[in-house]
Amino acid sequence: MTDDLSELRKPVFAAALHDFDDLLAQSKNIFLLGAGCSKCAGLPLTAELTEKTLVSTCLDSNTKTILTSIQSSFAGASANIEDYLSELVDLLAIAERRTHRGATDDTVHLGENNYSSKDLKDAAEQIKQAIAKVIGQKVTMETHMKFIHAVHRPLRPGRNSTTRPVDYLVLNYDTLIENALALEKLRYADGMSGGNSAWWDYTTFQADALAARVLKLHGSIDWSELPDDPMPRRIANCCTLPSYCGGSVVIWPASTKYRETQRDPYAQLTELARGILKPQLDSQLVLTVCGYSFGDSHINLEIERALRESGGNLTMVVFTADDRPVGELKKLHEDQAVRDQVRIYAKKGFFHGSTVEESPAELPWWKFENITRLLEGDR
Repeated sequence: MTDDLSELRKPVFAAALHDFDDLLAQSKNIFLLGAGCSKCAGLPLTAELTEKTLVSTCLDSNTKTILTSIQSSFAGASANIEDYLSELVDLLAIAERRTHRGATDDTVHLGENNYSSKDLKDAAEQIKQAIAKVIGQKVTMETHMKFIHAVHRPLRPGRNSTTRPVDYLVLNYDTLIENALALEKLRYADGMSGGNSAWWDYTTFQADALAARVLKLHGSIDWSELPDDPMPRRIANCCTLPSYCGGSVVIWPASTKYRETQRDPYAQLTELARGILKPQLDSQLVLTVCGYSFGDSHINLEIERALRESGGNLTMVVFTADDRPVGELKKLHEDQAVRDQVRIYAKKGFFHGSTVEESPAELPWWKFENITRLLEGDR
């Protein structure tokens, strides 16, 4: 059912949307997309992803026991499968360090059992396979194709088509944005060279005449890591690799401190994202955030740093499902140094610097499908 957008036609909210239009038209555009942007395509939000992963047939009894023990350590907390995987890879780092140093006991105690680095690594791989299986289902592309079309070929009278590459900082493991760009016949770079099968090639981001760059900051379900090569490959579904190739899924959750996030390709992607968020020669940047709840401390740190170092030339526009700013977003909204650079389109109001326009009724601009409609000119 299509949402009623009539509340957004009230003068104060219509004006806020008009200002958003002007920002997009006059600035270099960056989009930060989180899990909430994939729900309309039929993919689960984090809570549902957690439920489905925990009962996946990809998990053997040993992995399920490990997960049960990790879940118990989060008793009383609001945790999800990414938190559990983060905990697991931290334990794996401890076990591997003990092994590397030649410790007499190189296992990690968890619950009522001791686990070797192999046990923990196998469990991590099974969980990633389970996540990939849940996310790798058939999806509905309509909204994402419309979104890409609206961003790159604006339909609204008086707005020019963008001639500068649009950067997508994607926190999801799915491939919706890449597929939508391809279906809309837009040239983009995602760090891969090739076709259905491809290899990591950072220079693709530097190609000329790109319409978009897609940075998968947490990896992707279509990335695999082969033995003795830390760089990801894309392997076509029709390919059966030799048994010695293995091929683990290259995804890592937001909060993990595991060493993989400190090496390439993640280090390369982080450095590129940092550069993207830095205005050049007094140019104006607008970072539009959709479907992200500010739960990744690393991403939050990069955003805050970029705002503070931008000299006022970076504006962040946030569409949030919260009624009003909370947590990290509330902190930024109340920070005198950056608050004028932060525009928050919340479920129950609009917040920008000292301007606070609250609404007793829900403002449906927080949904990705409605953001797409607004970009298309549906007011």
